Amino acid sequence: MSGPGQSTRRKTAPSVPRWLAAARSAAARPRPRGRADLRLGAGGPAIGSIEAALAGRLAAAGLPLRAAGADWAVEGPVDPSLAAIAGWLLGQSLGLRRRDELLPVVDAEGRTLGAVERGVARVLGLRTFAVHLSGRSADGGFWIQQRAFDKATDPGRWDTLMGGQMAAGESIAATLARETGEEAGLALADLDRLARGPDVTVRRPVPEGWMDERIAVFRAVLREGALPSNRDGEVVRFECLDARALRRRLAAGAFTLEATLILGDELAPSAPLRG
Repeated sequence: MSGPGQSTRRKTAPSVPRWLAAARSAAARPRPRGRADLRLGAGGPAIGSIEAALAGRLAAAGLPLRAAGADWAVEGPVDPSLAAIAGWLLGQSLGLRRRDELLPVVDAEGRTLGAVERGVARVLGLRTFAVHLSGRSADGGFWIQQRAFDKATDPGRWDTLMGGQMAAGESIAATLARETGEEAGLALADLDRLARGPDVTVRRPVPEGWMDERIAVFRAVLREGALPSNRDGEVVRFECLDARALRRRLAAGAFTLEATLILGDELAPSAPLRG
């Protein structure tokens, strides 16, 4: 209690910039009502979600998918059944692109039950997993990349130093090493103070369907002389920005939603800038 002549100071929480608050809201949307649970077998574990009208088309086309009350159930062995469904979806005019990569199919507890072609993951509302690396320079700058203009998602937008999805049968550590080498041309030995930060979850509607992604976020400082260089053709260029320039570009909406969340958290008043 304050005595006579004493002023009372209230501690206020650091304000969140509007662009970061908007990004957090966009990443936590409720699932649209038109999507039903997708399960492995009637009464089996839920693995994703699907639009009821599309599910009806799949069933009518003879694919291994059947109505199970309010849900839809994939019938038969998981991998062949999902492969058949994926093949049909990729053959329709849905704007999908075959990626020739398999992603893990998991249940609500994260247990891997099978694998499926990456190009249909959002249509089926499957949970996906990704790894991002926020890279800093020795003087505190932020390394960022501009995504290639032919990328299926967010072409030409700015992103963290590295971001990539975890393939079926791959660990988070293996994804970090692989994607850092492919996208940024760096080995883990080029990174100092490598540490894992808080995960980021994104749940939102996307043009292909529904995105439900858990992102493992890593932060590191590039060792002296280490410079990023793309090897897989998925990056146009890299830049290193100071915190002020990064804030301006984030506020202008130039980054992917995932990068906005990750870099915004690093720039938040409660998060120390490490260099």
